[in-house]
Amino acid sequence: MWSCRLNQIKSSRTKKSITNSKPVAEVQVDQSFTSPTGSVQSSYFFSQIGKLHYLLEMFIGGNVLAMVLALAKAQSWQALNLADLLQYMLYINWILLCFAALAELFHQHFQRMGIKLALICGFLLLQAIVLVTTTSLNVLTYFGSNLNFQGLSLAVALDQVGLHLSFGILLGMFCFRYLYLREQWAQQQHSELHARIQAMQARIHPHFLFNSLNSVISLISIDPDKAEQMLLNLSRLFRASFQELKLVKLQEEIELCQRYLEIEQIRLGERLQVEWKLENKDLYSQVQIPLLTLQPLVENSIFHGVEKILTKSTISILIEILQNQINIIITNPYTQDNKTLKKGHGIAIENVRQRLEAYYGPTMTFQTFAGGGVFTTVVQYRYK
Repeated sequence: MWSCRLNQIKSSRTKKSITNSKPVAEVQVDQSFTSPTGSVQSSYFFSQIGKLHYLLEMFIGGNVLAMVLALAKAQSWQALNLADLLQYMLYINWILLCFAALAELFHQHFQRMGIKLALICGFLLLQAIVLVTTTSLNVLTYFGSNLNFQGLSLAVALDQVGLHLSFGILLGMFCFRYLYLREQWAQQQHSELHARIQAMQARIHPHFLFNSLNSVISLISIDPDKAEQMLLNLSRLFRASFQELKLVKLQEEIELCQRYLEIEQIRLGERLQVEWKLENKDLYSQVQIPLLTLQPLVENSIFHGVEKILTKSTISILIEILQNQINIIITNPYTQDNKTLKKGHGIAIENVRQRLEAYYGPTMTFQTFAGGGVFTTVVQYRYK
């Protein structure tokens, strides 16, 4: 049954239900900022400089600067020399390419610096590249003209170094102003994301606490040992709920979910049946997932599924790892009241979706389906 469902998901990633039913909600992620745990004191840009879109942004800005310099030299569009423009473009792009390569090589050192110190060191690195490049070009040009190094003097080697360093200062002011603004944007995104996570953490349903406490009270006189175990599980769950919603091992999240199900099993008795299907268990300690991701989905399945049905009900949970991808499928029964369905399943699902979106961005897929009396939640993401 599980393999059949998973194959249906793989063959219809977005539009078809794994239960051959009408989709209730389909959410695709389009955010690209996916690192909510970085330190605000480190330089975010220097840890991301190897990414293609950062390099493209820098090269576009460098080519614009080359056009400005060529126009300043020609003083008009009619007098613009394409050879000069090409020379400026090659020179500036070479400087930027060397800078990007060295920044990537030493990115760990930049990350340990504050943003201001990182930008100052980066600016000095850029000027050093300009100095070495200009000197090397002068030496190579002299050798190409004379086929020997006789007569090579320091003045020849340092020819136009001052002019090129001024170009480097201009390029540095242009680039590092851009880098500073991007750094501020990244920190703003981090702050907004942290605020969103804190707000979502505050929206935990209170009904679970009240129901659990009532169950403990009823068990104290009947089965004190079971009441004690229930309180221990409840304590562990609420300790987790007040922690920072960070990444934890998948195995830890599964164990937390199992503690929750033990509590609900005592309260609901035979009405609650749980079917676990755990594949590739040896990788669970290496894979991470945001804290309190699986448990709210299971809680949602019980609150809006099992509790609404007086007969015996089964919640099925599949977790597997295939080719660096985590697949989580949760199914639960539901009533045919569509209004109740849409209203009930919205809050917990949306909270979990937003947190997964924040951590994994476009690599994450979150889908829900309903049909044939079964509500299905599908979560897929690539682990880091």
